Parts: sequence; structure tokens; C-alpha cells
Amino acid sequence: MHRKQRAGGDVKVEKRIRKAIIPAGGLGTRFLPATKAQPKEMLPIIDKPAIQYIVEEAVNSGIESIVIVSGRNKRAIEDHFDKSAELEMELEARHNEEMLEMVRKISQLADIYYVRQKEPLGLGHAVLCARRFIADEPFAVLLGDDILKADPPCLRQMMDVYEREQSSVVAVMEVPWDQTHKYGIVDIERDKQVARVRNIIEKPAQGQAPSNYAVVGRYVLDPVIFDLLEKATPGKAGEIQLTDSLQQLNHISSLMAYRFDGIRHDVGDKLGFVQATIDFALERADLGDEVRKYMLERLKETQF
Repeated sequence: MHRKQRAGGDVKVEKRIRKAIIPAGGLGTRFLPATKAQPKEMLPIIDKPAIQYIVEEAVNSGIESIVIVSGRNKRAIEDHFDKSAELEMELEARHNEEMLEMVRKISQLADIYYVRQKEPLGLGHAVLCARRFIADEPFAVLLGDDILKADPPCLRQMMDVYEREQSSVVAVMEVPWDQTHKYGIVDIERDKQVARVRNIIEKPAQGQAPSNYAVVGRYVLDPVIFDLLEKATPGKAGEIQLTDSLQQLNHISSLMAYRFDGIRHDVGDKLGFVQATIDFALERADLGDEVRKYMLERLKETQF
């Protein structure tokens, strides 16, 4: 916590975000059969698992400790961020210093802990599973389906908003109006980068959305959300939705929507996964030129 002197001598205690939750307990059914025996979060964008991009965003935003809420058949996630003595010894014997350094950095990214979500009961339930880890501190939630490219990182931008406003924050972006039924949609007080949320609706019916500002997978939340999640009633699918408790939180204290500066890749969707792979490949010095050349050749071949 930071202490700031107010005019008149009062001391205001400002809370700093140190911890983050990454829910990773889903079944990954959209990517079957690839996810039958491996976590969806470990599917690589070229040569890096999707979840590593999420962890790196958290670390680059100043997060000190991360809890990954996992489920069955997710051991590969834990192994990936653990030290691999045998692999390191082999790389050292081969004098492959570059690869050795890369492997070591993965296990040194952050203090990472793991909690098991015993049943896939929704995002709200996954967040609730990490309550003991978070305790009474404000915290971040990063969803693994959304890789957000921004400088500074999206989460860092949101943490700055929280520390300034001392208010929970959700990241939003504009989506086409005919796609609003696929997202949680916020109704905001004013069309600015940081705006007070009036209402938040989970997947509104076609034509019923109050705006086209969709919530994407980044949240900075006050720990009071845990009390709300604990009392939450499961929905039709038996899941506890985070959106419902965010709406209740908004009645207790202010909830802000932050329109982040950056690009979102939805890697929980097959097309989004392919697009992310192409975009990241084009940006790489070792692949960009060859991938661009190949794409141009393929496009010429498929023209009618």
C-alpha cells in the first residue's frame, strides 16, 4: 500500500495491485481433438504457449505473484513454468546458451501458484477458487483466451487507472453491433477512455445491447467481489457468472470501463487463433519475410 498526504494532514491509503488470477480450468472443447489430452492454454502461437503471453503481460505490468486456477489434465501448464533440470543440463552440454537462457527465463518469470477448480462451474467460480491466495487485496484477472498487444501492457494501463481512481476496472473495446450478443456489454456514462459503468449485461439479445463496448479478458477488482461471488446464484448452465457479481459490485462501489490502447487476439476462437499466429509470425525477424512471401504466393494461386 502507498500512503499519500492529503491537504489538511489526512493520510489516504492507496492500494497497489500485486497479485493476479489466471483462470485455466476450462475443457477447451472448441479445439478438440487437440485438447483431448493437452490444455488449450498450452496450444502454441508459433513456438510459445498461449498462456505464456498472459503470464508475461502480468509480469511486465508489475504483478509479483500469480495463481493459475487449473483443472483436470492441466499438469502441462505447471510443468511448463517449472524448472527443467534435465533439459537445462542437455542444453548446457550442447553449449546452446541462447536456448538455455530462454528456458531458464520461463521458470523465473514470476512466483506462480496453482489452485484446482474441481468442476468447470464458470468464470465466477474460478475466480472464487483463488480467494485464499488473494486475501483482502485488490487483484487482477487475466483470461487466457485474450492475448492483448499493447505498450504499455493493457493490464498496466488498467492498474494505473485503479491506482488513480481507487475503483474496480474492466477492459473494453468496440465490437461490431451485430457481434454484441457474443460478449458482456457495458453501458457507460460518457464516451471517453475511462468511464463510469452504468450497467453491464452478459450477452444481450440481438438489438438489445446498450452500446457496442464489449468487456475483454482483463479485470482489476476490489476483493469485495469474493463476498458477492460466494452468494451468487448459478445460471441456467449451472455456472457462476462473473458478470452478475460485477453488476452487484457496481451498486456497492463504482466500476470503471477502460478502453485500452492496443490490439486484441481472441485465441479461444479457431479463426482468432489462426489470425494471431499469422500476425505474430509476420512480426518476427526470423519468420516475417518468408511467411509474407508464402502468403502472397498462396493468394495468387487461389485467385479466380
